[in-house]
Amino acid sequence: MARIQLEDIGKVYPGGTRAVGHVDLEIEDGEFLVLVGPSGCGKSTILRMIAGLEEISEGKLYIGDTIVNDVPPKDRDIAMVFQNYALYPHMSVFDNMAFALKLRKVPKDEIRRRVQAAAEILEITELLDRKPKALSGGQRQRVAMGRAIVREPQAFLMDEPLSNLDAKLRVQMRTELSLLHERLGTTTVYVTHDQVEAMTLGQRVAVLRAVSPQRPYNLQQVAPPTVLFDEPVNLFVAGFIGSPSMNMVYGRLEADGDRVFGTFGGQRIEVDRRALERHPGIERRIGERLVFGIRPGNFDAAEAGAPPERTIEVGIQVVERLGHETLVHFEIDEEPVVTPDIRE
Repeated sequence: MARIQLEDIGKVYPGGTRAVGHVDLEIEDGEFLVLVGPSGCGKSTILRMIAGLEEISEGKLYIGDTIVNDVPPKDRDIAMVFQNYALYPHMSVFDNMAFALKLRKVPKDEIRRRVQAAAEILEITELLDRKPKALSGGQRQRVAMGRAIVREPQAFLMDEPLSNLDAKLRVQMRTELSLLHERLGTTTVYVTHDQVEAMTLGQRVAVLRAVSPQRPYNLQQVAPPTVLFDEPVNLFVAGFIGSPSMNMVYGRLEADGDRVFGTFGGQRIEVDRRALERHPGIERRIGERLVFGIRPGNFDAAEAGAPPERTIEVGIQVVERLGHETLVHFEIDEEPVVTPDIRE
């Protein structure tokens, strides 16, 4: 296992196009860290720079205590799992898993021991004699993971490994990945565009967005999933994390004695005292025009007699019944929050 550190890492392509800018990130030994963000935010480029498949334009990359900017991929002692499995179709599952070990001239007995051990962990022992074309998508992904495990690397790098699977199998494989990390304890960097996947897998999650001339850096926030959800550092993170996404509306804070109210769209709702205690500086914003963010899960249908300072009146547009939950789409009389700080 190894600690991985990115120190002011950047990537500029020929012609001056910047893909990655000023990434400072430390991945602890044995940690499962997820890079998440929309398409084009640089997450796969960062992963490929760690792997050595993409040249680093700026900054320093450490694996352990060694700077590896110029170290070839084969000498970095890391294993990568790709989205498309990258299995050799003419080889059996055993030979696919053993291929990298054979290239390194590992003794045959040791190869067999490692392949058998990985196959038992992944529950694919009965598949070792099959060819990839005889496997399902989930089985192929297990083989790809097995090929990484047998190398016993310092770190695993995973580039959207579940994106080709159907929804049910993705959920199953998420659980298996968590159990695998718990068992092996290997440092893992995992890339996905799916924030639900990121929040369920990552011990910490790094939220990225595309660079621009006005904002030459990708990294927005790195934190445990609960912190990202409850305390996003900006509107982009607030809008990206959470499904359904956060509701945002312009409004103002008003004081009434020792009580604080949020006003928006002709409505007035009291701010919970516990929220004021968690954010002691918020009262300094009284009278200012702000963006209020309210998670869908914080709404509930008001019962008769509910206190008016805890309710708002809305115009319901659509009701979606999803079985385990019901989504209610509504509108209020207030201009929409339109800002590049929310979405790309």
